[in-house]
Amino acid sequence: MSVLEVRGVTVGLGGRTVLRDIDLAVDLGELTGLIGPNGAGKTTLLRSILGLVRVAAGQVLVDGRPIRPRRSPVGYVPQRHEFAWDFPISVENAVMTGRSGLLGLFRRPGVADWRAVGESIERVGMGELARRPVGELSGGQRQRVLVARALALQPRVLLLDEPFTGLDLPTQELLTGLFLELAREGRAVLMTTHDLVGALDTCTRIALLNRTIVADAPPSELLDPEPWMRAFGVSETSPLLKILKVM
Repeated sequence: MSVLEVRGVTVGLGGRTVLRDIDLAVDLGELTGLIGPNGAGKTTLLRSILGLVRVAAGQVLVDGRPIRPRRSPVGYVPQRHEFAWDFPISVENAVMTGRSGLLGLFRRPGVADWRAVGESIERVGMGELARRPVGELSGGQRQRVLVARALALQPRVLLLDEPFTGLDLPTQELLTGLFLELAREGRAVLMTTHDLVGALDTCTRIALLNRTIVADAPPSELLDPEPWMRAFGVSETSPLLKILKVM
């Protein structure tokens, strides 16, 4: 049994179906790239896995159990613009918010909580900036804070929503190495990304999404242009296929 299972999930928003009959499983040790065009439903699928978006049909299981909204055992790295960076809070306190589901409303962080936060901050290479206000950080540093925030939960499943957007190449390489390490250590990592070439190079599996799963396989098995054409709605002469070298 996979640690993360999405079974027949259909989601409707605003009176229209945005995801249909999604079947997806992610195993421990895998870095799975969730790829598709804008509007394909990638972020909606991640939020459905977290229990933040109601599903019209199907179910999401983590370790064989239904997800509990707001108390999810899944680490989540949202897109950077979703965090309130102008809030007067330090890096370490921002990372502590990743454990809010474990702490609840009234329990104060204890020694184990601060240890988890410190380890997560060190893991992303931000130890020297632990007490710096988040508003003073660069874009790359802010992204690493969000990754540390997700790791502070000490999850077995990690969801990443466009983690490379707006980052310079050195930061992208740093984070790619970290995500690969996390997968090798036995976590299940599911990542949305527009970096198609990078995903083909680093991910152990690729799931092509356009409101439903078009294809789901290791990169070496996605050399046929047909699933890419269906997922992205392009013709056989599209430059996209030349870039991906799947013609």
